[in-house]
Amino acid sequence: MRVPIIMKNLFALVVPMLPFWVTGAAAGIVFLHLIQKLLFPYFWHDLKYLLKVIKYGLTLEIYRLRGKIFTVLDRFVKQAERQPNKPFILYEGDVHTYQDVDRRSNRVAQVFLQQGALKKGDTVALLMSNEPDFIHVWFGVAKLGCVVAFLNFNIRSRSLLHCISSCESKILIVGEDMLGTLEEILPNLQKDIGVWVMTRDCTLPRVNTLLDKLEAASEDRVPVNLCSANNLKSSVLYIFTSGTTGLPKAAVISHLQILKGAAGLWAFGATAYDTVYITLPLYHSAASLLGIGGCIELGATCVLRKKFSSSQFWSDCKKYNVTVIQYIGELCRYLCNQPVKEGEKDHKVRLAVGNGVRSDVWREFLGRFGDIKMCEFYGATEGNICFMNHTGKIGSVGRTNFFYKLFSPFDLIKYDFKKDEPIRNKHGWCEKVKKGEAGLLISKVNAKNPFFGYAGSKKHTEKKLLCEVFKKGDIYFNTGDLMIQDQENFLYFWDRIGDTYRWKGENVATTEVSDVIGMLDFIQEANVYGVPVPDHEGKAGMVSVILKPNKSLDLEQMYEQVVTYLPGYACPLFLRLQETMEMTGTFKQQKFRLVREGFNPSAITDPLYFLYSSKKSYVPLTKELHDKILSGQLKL
Repeated sequence: MRVPIIMKNLFALVVPMLPFWVTGAAAGIVFLHLIQKLLFPYFWHDLKYLLKVIKYGLTLEIYRLRGKIFTVLDRFVKQAERQPNKPFILYEGDVHTYQDVDRRSNRVAQVFLQQGALKKGDTVALLMSNEPDFIHVWFGVAKLGCVVAFLNFNIRSRSLLHCISSCESKILIVGEDMLGTLEEILPNLQKDIGVWVMTRDCTLPRVNTLLDKLEAASEDRVPVNLCSANNLKSSVLYIFTSGTTGLPKAAVISHLQILKGAAGLWAFGATAYDTVYITLPLYHSAASLLGIGGCIELGATCVLRKKFSSSQFWSDCKKYNVTVIQYIGELCRYLCNQPVKEGEKDHKVRLAVGNGVRSDVWREFLGRFGDIKMCEFYGATEGNICFMNHTGKIGSVGRTNFFYKLFSPFDLIKYDFKKDEPIRNKHGWCEKVKKGEAGLLISKVNAKNPFFGYAGSKKHTEKKLLCEVFKKGDIYFNTGDLMIQDQENFLYFWDRIGDTYRWKGENVATTEVSDVIGMLDFIQEANVYGVPVPDHEGKAGMVSVILKPNKSLDLEQMYEQVVTYLPGYACPLFLRLQETMEMTGTFKQQKFRLVREGFNPSAITDPLYFLYSSKKSYVPLTKELHDKILSGQLKL
């Protein structure tokens, strides 16, 4: 009991003996620490993140100065040499090592080299679902110096044909489970496009089989000069985004963008010892660039699943000792909606990387599934800006500061929601919003942050740019997203603008949907928009239509039209029948009021209908049906 008294007396004797400058310095350090905690609570988080950004940027710059272009494909080949027997892909019980994937991708390259079907710079369209051969084909044709176009396997008919032709594909490679889709488009596919399928035999006309030729092909590497890149800004992928003109647009992805995407997992703290679980479709940049590319950058292992399953998600995580998961907002909500089970926190997941999760779902997810660091980020596929929430602030997509804006200049500007355009003052310049106000996110286009645009469409590329924003000659990329920056410089996603909305983790182009509905002989005009639904991410599709004179609404034919020609996430769930279509002052369809009114039959006098899949028709939206949707009894 005398020890504390002795220590106290000893402290009292020693302190006066210390030089004044030592005690002063100690007091100063304590004071500065308190000031930092109070005024700059995120200083160390910001510094750590900034140093990572600088380190990665310097690495790329050193390679450039040495005259060497080092791509993600180069990184993969190096990893295969360094750790040939390490598992790279785990898929349905099979293990594919780095060496296995390297050798099989060599086979793919050898087949097309021997066939003379491809040369450096050609575009290969890839229509495959999540499977190892997606990666084998992607890497294989990339080793020939080809540009790969990832096709969304949900889209059909006219949209799919447009995607294949818009990027000037030389050949189309189709997975075995996509043969039904191929059969639909084959009669209308350009005759000069070669078609290859991942099977040993096929009865479809003008179709080549690939699987049998792979088995006979050499595993030797093709000449390095075929795939060597001369410039980090050269095109290497096309990834399709929703088009505001009605059809998807092929976003040009450069080596530089892939390198930045591949660094994402590393920036969030993932290592070579992690196992990453990928359930998102590989045609998405999140799965292919951040997921697969991220594993290559780290030298890590990925568990690839054909498609997301909420009931099997945590079982897989436990089975494969998953430590990093990828998500979109809907995925987290689906997991939270699953019945509670015992031992839900009994897993090794430590990082969850993704975007689009609501604050309430974020909190519920952490409370239910344990101490997982949520790594929310923001970035458009074709965009030149990215935010990363490196502090874990719930609801935020990232944080900015003075140093970040030096590397990636951006602003939030005032936006006129009724005119659907940025507000300009009397001098013609855009104006920045105050902190706490919603503004349109725009990012400066310069040599360090280029915008590569879209394949085959100069008009679409130019439409995404804002010129003369704050001064003469400046150019900014228009993200189409409204965001809010708070007093602590955290950024929050607020909404989409214009002719797109987000549902089921996908962007939906309203004009594409209205074009499909407008093909019906009884439709005079269709106005498509997104409406919020309680406890759901994004906005559900809704269409307001007016009928041609002396025509009646055929609800079953309407249902058949949308499910036949549109992917499931783009089919409007709600239908509103109007007598006249309200227009804006610039003769655009008025969506603002329609979005605000929503789909409540008690508040809207116009007839309302709901897409009822089990009845294969649109049915009248009654108050009872409306209540079931709001309560969650009826799944959307």
